Amino acid sequence: MAGLRERQKQRRKERIYRAALELFRDYGFDRTTAGDIAKKSHVSRGTFFNYYPYKEAVLLEFGAELLDEAWAEAERRLGAGEDPLSVLRFFWDRLAELSEVELGPELFSRVAYELLNPDPERAAYAYKMLPLAERVKRLLAPLAEAGKLRRDLSLERISAVLADNFLLAALRWAAYGAGANLKEETRKFLALALEGALAR
Repeated sequence: MAGLRERQKQRRKERIYRAALELFRDYGFDRTTAGDIAKKSHVSRGTFFNYYPYKEAVLLEFGAELLDEAWAEAERRLGAGEDPLSVLRFFWDRLAELSEVELGPELFSRVAYELLNPDPERAAYAYKMLPLAERVKRLLAPLAEAGKLRRDLSLERISAVLADNFLLAALRWAAYGAGANLKEETRKFLALALEGALAR
């Protein structure tokens, strides 16, 4: 019985998740309420909050899926011996493509806001869901071991700065980049940030 209940809960969560994303895309994030999501997924409003503490948590889960999708291929390439900087550039491009196509400016802005949320618990939850700096650290670790990164900053600091650069580039694109290509924007920011990260 416990296994059946868990499967039912998982199916219910999946229904809520899919309904929320569909409504966000069709009507916009602001115009979609928790009640709308509950109605579309055939659950009560209270049930929605049993699965997601706030609407943005749905977007964080979606963002985590996109991050995992981009990371899976990057990790495979790294494991196959590809140059870490080439893999980082691939990862950046793929993440930008997925963010632009799957989230778009409005939904990306909402995800980014959670990372910058003044509520420390919500910001910490967002960083846990979207561990971009940890993925960057994994890509840069071979460079650090080979002495190709500057030594006056920790690998953690360099990785966090690069991850923040992706976020900043994407936020600028979301706010001001009408017609701009997110991949091109994030590439510029990455190139500038790497200038300061690589050993001379």
